[in-house]
Parts: sequence; C-alpha cells; structure tokens
Amino acid sequence: MKMEKEEKMTTADPKATKETVELWHYLHAVAGKQIITGQHTQTIPSEEIAYIRQTTGKEPKLRGFELLGYSPNINYADASPECLTEIEENKGTAGMALQWAIEQRKNGNGGILTFTFHWFSPLGGRDKSFYTEHTDFDAREVLKEGTPERAAFYHDMDVIAEILRRFQEERIPILWRPFHESYGTWFWWGAQGPEVARNLYHLMFDYYTGEKDLHNLLWVWNSDVPEAYPGDSYVDVVSMDVYLPEYLPTDYAETYKKLVTATSRNKITALAEIGYLPDIDLLQKSRIPWAYYMTWSKEFCIGEKYNSVENLKKMYDSEYAVTL
Repeated sequence: MKMEKEEKMTTADPKATKETVELWHYLHAVAGKQIITGQHTQTIPSEEIAYIRQTTGKEPKLRGFELLGYSPNINYADASPECLTEIEENKGTAGMALQWAIEQRKNGNGGILTFTFHWFSPLGGRDKSFYTEHTDFDAREVLKEGTPERAAFYHDMDVIAEILRRFQEERIPILWRPFHESYGTWFWWGAQGPEVARNLYHLMFDYYTGEKDLHNLLWVWNSDVPEAYPGDSYVDVVSMDVYLPEYLPTDYAETYKKLVTATSRNKITALAEIGYLPDIDLLQKSRIPWAYYMTWSKEFCIGEKYNSVENLKKMYDSEYAVTL
C-alpha cells in the first residue's frame, strides 16, 4: 500500500521528461528547508538581474520571462504607446530564456526557468487585450465545439506550443503558469469566473501533453478559489500572486494556509508573483514551505519604492535563500 501511495506522488504529466521530473523532485526537497530566490524580467537587457547582482553580488536562482509579445492576435493599429512599448520590450524573450537556460546547464548552475503569458485575446480586442476591459472575447465560447473563439484559442495554443517545444528539444524544463490570477476578473480568461479558467486550463493541459507531445512543463496553478482547482492530476505547483498595499515583514503564512486549503497540501507551493520580498528571518523560523518566490519586474525590484536595499541584501545573504 505504501508503494502505491508513493507512486501517485509524481508529476501531473505521467510522460514528463527526465529533467522535468528532476526539477519536480528538487522543488519538493527544497520547500520548508530553504526558499529559491526568483525575479521576473520584463525586457531583454534584464535590468532587474543586473540590479540584484550589483546590490548583492548574487543572482536569483529562478528567472521569469514574459511571452506576451508572442500573442498571435495583437491589434497594432489600435494600441496605446504604452502597449507598443511593452510588446517591443518583450520581443525575443523566448530566445533569451533559451540561451540563459543552456548557459546555466553548461556552467552547472542549475538556474530555473518560469514563463508568464499575458495572452492578448485570441479574437478581437484592442490595446492590451489580455485585460478584460480591452476585449469582448468571451472565454465561455471556447468551451463550446465549433465556435470561432475555440478555433482561435487552439490556433494560439499551437503557436505557443512551438515556442515551448524549442525548450523540450534542448531538454530544458519550464515552470509553466497559464491563466494566472484567475481568482480575479481583470484578465479575459478569468472574466467569466474561475471555473471557466479552470476549464481552459484543462483544455490546454490535455492538448499540450496529449496531441502536442510537450512533456517539459511543470504545471503551475495560480488561484486560491476552491471550486476552481483543476485537480491533483492536472497540477504540479499551487501558487498565488500577492501584492500587499504596504510593506510588512511577513512569511506569507496566511496566504499559504488559504492556498493549500483551497487546493492541495500535497503540491509544491510558490509565491508566483510578489511585490514585497518575504522576510527571510521569519521564513527560516516558521518554515512555511514555499519552494520559491518571484518578485515582479521594474520598480518592484529596482530602486527602493518596494524593496529596500537592506531587505534585498538580507534575502540574498541568508543561508535559507537559494541563489546563483
């Protein structure tokens, strides 16, 4: 009986590649013993990484990249200067992520890769159409056979699948976090309620692991709404994004409790996006089993609007933090 139970504790994708399974085991082993430092990068120069290196002498173990510029349905003709700048800044991020991951392996550093995808709506929309307010795309229609919305959704998935395949060919695992923040309605995939987002996630999981034969992904669910949880067989990591209104020394214990109550206590847990760093001393005492955190980009990392130099140094100097 014991062996049978242990066999069930594995990756959501039963065909996950060797490297993906190794990463899964590593994340499980770290959680509660240390926390992996992470940083999202918004542009090709990755100014955030340079800032952390300059401030602490180290780099984050986990690096996040953005795929929004690869959205197939970007309405360039009706986009704000801010939107066009963001697209321009994100051009080539997949290539850069691939190059970084290959270098990490060559140097034996073991850097970890995660992708965020602010997906411009597959049909219609203007400006930053990943936001609900900029599109009339109805995600419920994706769940119906034969609709234009469903066809467009699968078309976009095909495009992104080929980007992810380049990483599989290089044997690089990815922490893949689709349909993020689906506990809110600000993105089109969450606009019709978290259960719809869950169903979209199911479609993608089945399509990518089945028809598309992508097995280098660890699947990250990003919501603490109980009725939206896709189920243990679809999820490797449960996570939340937390932007506190003001700085408070915290180990994010309340977030953890709410998250695992809504999802599963058997999964890897992560702070997928944060504004303020967790207090590493509190974490070392409480051992809340966050496997990793990822600070958001630009002003959330650079300068002291959100995180003081003192707190950044304290994090990267701690024996409890895993860095490069």
